[in-house]
Amino acid sequence: MEQKQLENEVNKRRTFAIISHPDAGKTTITEQMLYFGGVIRSAGTVKAKKSGQFATSDWMEIEKKRGISVTSSVMQFHYHDKDVNILDTPGHEDFSEDTYRTLMAVDAAVMVIDSAKGIEPQTKKLFKVVKKRGIPIFTFMNKLDRDGRDPLDLIAELEELLDIEGCAMNWPIGMGKELKGLYDIRNNRLEMYRKDGDDRYLALGDDGKLKNSDPIEEEGVYQQALGEVDLIKEAGNQFDLEKIKKGDQTPVFFGSALTNFGVQVFLDTFLDMAPAPAEHKLKDSDEVVKPDDPEFSAFVFKIQANMNPNHRDRIAFVRICSGEFVKGMDVTLTRTGKAMRLNNATEFMSDQREQVKTAVAGDIVGLYDTGNFQIGDTIYTGKKSVQFEDLPQFTPEMFMEVQAKNVMKQKSFHKGMQQLVQEGAVQLYQKYTTNDYILGAVGQLQFEVFQFRMKNEYNCDVVMSPIGSRIARWIDPDQLDQSMSSTRNMLVKDLDGQPLFLFENRFAENWFVNKYPDVKLTAKL
Repeated sequence: MEQKQLENEVNKRRTFAIISHPDAGKTTITEQMLYFGGVIRSAGTVKAKKSGQFATSDWMEIEKKRGISVTSSVMQFHYHDKDVNILDTPGHEDFSEDTYRTLMAVDAAVMVIDSAKGIEPQTKKLFKVVKKRGIPIFTFMNKLDRDGRDPLDLIAELEELLDIEGCAMNWPIGMGKELKGLYDIRNNRLEMYRKDGDDRYLALGDDGKLKNSDPIEEEGVYQQALGEVDLIKEAGNQFDLEKIKKGDQTPVFFGSALTNFGVQVFLDTFLDMAPAPAEHKLKDSDEVVKPDDPEFSAFVFKIQANMNPNHRDRIAFVRICSGEFVKGMDVTLTRTGKAMRLNNATEFMSDQREQVKTAVAGDIVGLYDTGNFQIGDTIYTGKKSVQFEDLPQFTPEMFMEVQAKNVMKQKSFHKGMQQLVQEGAVQLYQKYTTNDYILGAVGQLQFEVFQFRMKNEYNCDVVMSPIGSRIARWIDPDQLDQSMSSTRNMLVKDLDGQPLFLFENRFAENWFVNKYPDVKLTAKL
């Protein structure tokens, strides 16, 4: 690809993640965006179990059964002159590690908030990660078709709890059964509720009044909205694109994803304002890799087993940072220094896949993997070695002993264990002397998903015995004496064979530190 063409292609890309507290409507708004992108004929909701119509982004069997998202999905589509990559993340806090890593692979974030509930704990937690990255954040106040909180209160709470300026782009005219429309501040028009086509828009004059009379002028909710919009224009935060780019101001949109109201205007505005792919910093260096650099580079932010249960495949999700991906290209894997050929790569519509022949910075491609990749790996072309910054890792807090229910299923048991733990949602340890398996996770739901998938994807029932919450601390093998282990600090080893103790509680850890003051314990390797 010529350099000018490469630059043009990169500038068309918009890569973003959608974050929210569970049940705020995140997956529903994703569906509506896919609908506008022309990739689905009608939007399904996560909870449409009776009709059998499930959300496109929820492809895993357990997600369809429970009506929740437990893994990040990738969806790609073309809309107007943009190539869009959406990463739909699990809202459940037990899977926030997957979400945190996904947030390292995007250039912007969309935050979905339930207008009846406001800022919820998981939203706050994820927002902090996005804010730390300094990427633009766009807010969609959802579920306007239901009675919710006062819009002025919602923006005030947003600013107070998240420490970010909120700038209203539109404003509700009523709510719930009283919902009449939206006052589109940015485009100086009204968008009427329950209308299709261009006739849903009513033009406003420079004075903010309707150009042509309409019955809505007689509605009390309309007069109230006018007063609030005047207040916002006079006393609210002024729109500042530079602040938005730095993540210091968030444009706030109101709407209803379920009834597809306000979503298209949001999508159009978002794609207009959101940045093209950004540069990526190298590890332990001030150097950056620019997206239009002709040499290819990318990193693995997610690994997923069994996206196609019939083929028992394993996919490494890769964010391209520079250059052009071409099918059959040779790259170097930084961790091992070995060359490898990328013959099989796919682009996604959740579990629907197509062979990808070419891709550029900002794109997410799936590489078929036979066990070569790990989360956080960098691949590149050229003579100069490339290593991107480390992805966040969580130290598990809950632990379970796990074994196959049927001893005749050991082969399936070991295969499933090895493949599922490589996805990074659960960690696998073995007791130092007996080699019995122990799983570590951030939350209980991860264990339930693991158990479900072992049975449904590997035909292997597992028995799990809780050993409770523990504090994991690694120890230098040269300082290890196995007699240090006791019932209160279980000695195990991780997948790389590195020893660590699982302390029963903080008291047990402090007792150990006092007894062995020269021994160094670390929370992560």
